[in-house]
Amino acid sequence: MLAYIVRRLIWTPIGLLVVTFVTFGLGYYGPGDPVQVLMGQKNDPAVVERIRRERGLDKPFLEQYATYVFGDGSEERRGVIRGDFGESYKFTGQRVSDLIFSRIAVSAQLGALSLAIGVTIGVIFGLIASTNQGRWVDPLTISTGLLLSSLPVFILQPILAYVLSRQFHLLPSSGWEGLLHPKVIMPTLVMCLGPIGGIARLMRASTLEVINQDYVRTGRAKGLSEGTVRLHYITRNSILPIFTVVGLSLASLVEGAFITETLFGIPGVGRLAVDAFFARDYPIIMAITLLVAAAYVMANLIVDIGYTFLDPRIRLQ
Repeated sequence: MLAYIVRRLIWTPIGLLVVTFVTFGLGYYGPGDPVQVLMGQKNDPAVVERIRRERGLDKPFLEQYATYVFGDGSEERRGVIRGDFGESYKFTGQRVSDLIFSRIAVSAQLGALSLAIGVTIGVIFGLIASTNQGRWVDPLTISTGLLLSSLPVFILQPILAYVLSRQFHLLPSSGWEGLLHPKVIMPTLVMCLGPIGGIARLMRASTLEVINQDYVRTGRAKGLSEGTVRLHYITRNSILPIFTVVGLSLASLVEGAFITETLFGIPGVGRLAVDAFFARDYPIIMAITLLVAAAYVMANLIVDIGYTFLDPRIRLQ
């Protein structure tokens, strides 16, 4: 296992370097000038050119990319390799790392709570459907889960805000004050619906596959209670595919929820990314892309290692 982990960690920087190169190239050759977007329609060409020169945007592509990754030898531009993502174009005078890391905590808290609720409901729906195969409860449960997952955020949010906030004054409609504040209820309710349908279907299929295995019949033949068989023989082995989905979903906590955070006015990294896209703030876009890529790589590695603890039969070569 150690050799496998070392190989994965060696390839990680190479993969992230490819991600930075592709993303930087898309920003460089893509439409839109960040300086002109920042200055607005009525701008002085001389001022625009001066700002481009100060920020090094007038240099060739490879030179700009090398400066972004390795820095230029000064303390102001140390390069991504030293943990410096540069300075934001839109938020003048603020480092990208300060803007992102202060908001990742908000997105991670909201995302983790929503994911935990959504996965729990999805697993319960899947177990209910699998134990009632062939009955009306089976399609009803799965259909309900898929219906909840298919509700668009931009439609559900106005409805919840109108009913729960404006009509009945039960919950605040926007803002963020932490997980213990009522402001977190509506965005959590919206976000937790997404995983339910997929998790329910996956759990149902996995359970139906496990339920007919020989070791399940052996457990019942030994006289074990049905609860013990379902918990230790069926559910434990059925949860492996769910572990994969949840493990990779943890990486999405870094990127936040673009639409939800924007509609609910939550100061997370998702809302920051939306602002950066419209402002052509490439340092922020690059940093978020790199962090999300690194998160998915590490989440994939953690999932592979976690398999060996959930299923002793699995050995990493």
